[in-house]
Amino acid sequence: MVKQNEEARLDALYQLNLLDTPPSASFDRITRMASQIFNLPISAVSLTDRDRQWFKSRVGVEHSSIPRDKAPCAQVAETTEVLVIPDLLADNCYATSLLAETGVRFYAGVPLVTREGFGLGSLCVLGTEPRTVSEVEMTGLSDLADMVMVQIEMQHAFGRIDPLSGLPNRTQFLDDLEDLGRDAPGERRYAVLLDLARNDQLNNGLRVRGPSFVDDMVQDAARSLRAALGPGRTACHVAAAQFAFLSPPEPERDAYLALVGSMLATAQNASVVRFAMTTAIGVASVILGEADPRDVLRPAYSAAQDARASENAVSLYSPDEDRVHGRRFTLLNDFGAALDQPGQLRLVFQPRVDVASGQCVGAEALLRWKHPRLGEVSPGEFIPIIEQTSLAKPTTAWVLDTAMRQLAAWRKEGLDLQLSINVSAANLEESDFAGRVQLYLLKHRLRPDAIELEVTESAVMENGGRAMTQLRELKAAGVPLAIDDFGTGYSSLAYLQRLPARVVKIDQSFIRHLAEEEREQALVRSMITLSHDLGYRVVAEGVESAAAATMLAGMGCEEAQGYHFARPMEAEDFRQWLVASRSLPLRTATASEAAAGGHPGPSRVQRDPGLSFRKAALAGSGHRSTRPGGTLG
Repeated sequence: MVKQNEEARLDALYQLNLLDTPPSASFDRITRMASQIFNLPISAVSLTDRDRQWFKSRVGVEHSSIPRDKAPCAQVAETTEVLVIPDLLADNCYATSLLAETGVRFYAGVPLVTREGFGLGSLCVLGTEPRTVSEVEMTGLSDLADMVMVQIEMQHAFGRIDPLSGLPNRTQFLDDLEDLGRDAPGERRYAVLLDLARNDQLNNGLRVRGPSFVDDMVQDAARSLRAALGPGRTACHVAAAQFAFLSPPEPERDAYLALVGSMLATAQNASVVRFAMTTAIGVASVILGEADPRDVLRPAYSAAQDARASENAVSLYSPDEDRVHGRRFTLLNDFGAALDQPGQLRLVFQPRVDVASGQCVGAEALLRWKHPRLGEVSPGEFIPIIEQTSLAKPTTAWVLDTAMRQLAAWRKEGLDLQLSINVSAANLEESDFAGRVQLYLLKHRLRPDAIELEVTESAVMENGGRAMTQLRELKAAGVPLAIDDFGTGYSSLAYLQRLPARVVKIDQSFIRHLAEEEREQALVRSMITLSHDLGYRVVAEGVESAAAATMLAGMGCEEAQGYHFARPMEAEDFRQWLVASRSLPLRTATASEAAAGGHPGPSRVQRDPGLSFRKAALAGSGHRSTRPGGTLG
């Protein structure tokens, strides 16, 4: 009689997630057949745990488990051999066992063995009288034991057990939560989600090593979790690289978070790919019976994403943070409909002013969104969201078409100006983008130089050769280009030399405190000089004071835009502002005034009748920044 490695046997049993699971009709059918074959009152599918025999199915037995000590089924599991005891009272080992004390005299058990050779327990029959067995009876019992293992393997393979990790899957996790909600309603637990790696890390690993990268990572994590949780507690494999488990009842929060953090450190140290992944743990409180099991993993996953920014990579679910992400998802989900439904999206226009003459020479088209339920949504909020998705391309198409339609209408009225339109990084990946811009120009009967396309440094650097190809095609077609948000991106001199653009727009973050900060003045002066040396015309964004406008004039900056001149305006308001401003005499700052940094007399930058008109018409409207957020608006 050879015994197995007990820890390995128990690990094989725990991986199957059979212990303490609800009754199953398929197993009950087999135990009834076993009882009928032997014409005995008792039969059971008995699984040998560390210190008990637990009955997955039973006939003629009221209790669900008995102690393992001196249980014949334990010997069957340990040896994986058939065991027949004609009379327990005549057997030296089992004469004083619990079964014998309760009146059981006969026992026959056939082992339940996995494909790897581990004994899980037995299919057994018991009687209250001594008896012998026939070969036919034992053959029938062995066949039924094989049927039990088929049922176990089917349950393990289909719908409940992940074949890679050997752990229960998400379906089982949800069922366990539902069962616990019935058994212990009102009990507080923590749902813990272990997220092994970021999506980009998984993609990089798959690219370099193939599926074995994820396989190794998952199997390492499964082994570590089984060891960390110990017997009687199970983690579930709920997604490709994510595991979840429940805390013991009513844990103390801080102590449990510290314990989870130490578990994470242990798991990371044991992983063969620990340096190629960033593992995080999210923890969410659960009240059993109150929370819908389907809603438990979402807050835990949200907390895991927040954990990547925390010091110990463990984070407790925050409703406030979750609301922020929920709103972002809502905006992203609703923006696609806004593109198709008239009335939600619109363009506003902010003037671009020639610093020397004070004349409005153009405007920038800025996207705005009035959500049907949330009201006005700041572009600084929704544009960064959509720029990272497939919505960026149709959004730019909508802006191009709408802006050119408006520009064509103004030009028919005799308002001759150039309109700047922002382009996202995603547009520069489109092989036909330059061609489609030209089609819009033809559609609205505009010359190529009627518009100016603004691209950020980071967008060009991100897309490299493809971006340069599109930009060169646009330049060849006569479409002017501008580098937007200059100074906030890569600021590569090599790229600045190669970009087929004619305008550099200095980001508002450098202009906002220009009048107060000498270091900002020195920096902006250097940026203007550098841009001029490379052949660019310079536009300053975010000009909010007469002093800043005067300094920029003295530095040689050609154009500016910002609240000092006008806020972004609705189309009709901009038209009226433009007509009013062009009908009045303007005066530029003198060279001495500009050099001194003082205030000029009744010049455009100090006393702008058009600005006064604007304030009266649109008092209190608009956002703080010149072009908040992103490259689309």
